[in-house]
Amino acid sequence: MPREYQYAFELRHLVYFLEVARQLHFRRAALALSIAQPALSRQIAQLEAALGTPLFTRTSRRVELTPAGELLARQAGPILRSLAALPEGLRAVAAGEVGHLRVAFTGLAMATVLPGILREFHRRHPGIRLELNESPTSAQLTALSTGEVACGFFHPDAPTPGFQTRLLLRERNGILLPSGHPLARRASLRLRDLESTPFVLFPRTHNPGFYDRMLASFSAAGITPRIAEEVWPRANAVGLVRAGMGATFMCPSEARLLPPDVVFRRLVGPAPESRLVAGWKKGAERDDPALRAFLSVASPGR
Repeated sequence: MPREYQYAFELRHLVYFLEVARQLHFRRAALALSIAQPALSRQIAQLEAALGTPLFTRTSRRVELTPAGELLARQAGPILRSLAALPEGLRAVAAGEVGHLRVAFTGLAMATVLPGILREFHRRHPGIRLELNESPTSAQLTALSTGEVACGFFHPDAPTPGFQTRLLLRERNGILLPSGHPLARRASLRLRDLESTPFVLFPRTHNPGFYDRMLASFSAAGITPRIAEEVWPRANAVGLVRAGMGATFMCPSEARLLPPDVVFRRLVGPAPESRLVAGWKKGAERDDPALRAFLSVASPGR
């Protein structure tokens, strides 16, 4: 047995010691422990020999703790209480009542479905701590593959073998404009109307599929986009639109709460479609109670 697991005494010695320390009387402690008093005295003597120090001073009239005994009583009590709580703690982990879970998300997820999922999850499972990280789709797929995150909210642009996904949102994009833009007064727009308007997009490597759908929409509208900036995360693109740097694409669900210096307008004709899914490594929920609990909220009926 490794040296760090070798002890000169056993757990029962601590139990016997704490009862004598509580009673300060060997006969009463023996009765409480349901053992013979001589046997209890031998167990305490074995513990003292193992620790190399007296734990009690005994006279014909009284029993008292030595300074070493007082220290042991203070330290052994929490140890035994933590051991007593261990089965219940393990049961709670196995039942998905406590634990820790890493979850990744995109800006669209946080702006639409994710806040409601988080609110309901914390209501049902307050003992599970979530570690949230905003990251693009490409980074999420890598992190899910390596087990760095347990669940992601991302935008698939192709089949995702090895993952299970559940569609949460599917919408045609509209356009976010500065409120002072000449086209902001219109109720709806066509991409052709924005031929001279610069666009704020994101780097293609973050989500090649959606980026290519945006370019395909421009091509179908017969125009070539003027790309002023490519930024990430999503909030930065919205900030640049607010600063008057250009326009960007946005889902209707994402546009429900906007500051007064930008406006959302529906697109008629060619427009890219956004798809948001919850995704996790296939079969991972079987070995992770916390993930099972999270999916019961994020992906009910999966």
